[in-house]
Amino acid sequence: MDMTTETTMLLWSVVLGLAQLIIAVVMANRDLGLPYNISSRDQPPGPLGKAAGRLMRAYNNFRETFPLFAASVLLVVVMHRQTNASALGAQLYFWARLVYVPVYAFGIQWVRTIVWTVSIIGLVMVLLAGFGLD
Repeated sequence: MDMTTETTMLLWSVVLGLAQLIIAVVMANRDLGLPYNISSRDQPPGPLGKAAGRLMRAYNNFRETFPLFAASVLLVVVMHRQTNASALGAQLYFWARLVYVPVYAFGIQWVRTIVWTVSIIGLVMVLLAGFGLD
């Protein structure tokens, strides 16, 4: 399989997800402490600070959309339905998800919603290409 814009954005989205996970875990570890994080976690965790909570929620939000994006990209590539629209959609998804992290971390509410919407538009663009409707 050749690297396309869609698969390149998929690969970078995996890197982004991993980076988000690491950053959120490091921040949560700072708030919860090492004893809790190395425990069996039988008890619920204590409260997270504002920054760690936002980063964890941003990561969880990524986890909600990423499987849909990944499936859409893989189907478009396997079905050989890559188009300019699917490439643009994949780029919109990735770059919006990248911008989403600091926007959410700094609590910029309206911008966060707009950036999330752009990522969903990108995902839908890729999906529509899979249906041949772009």
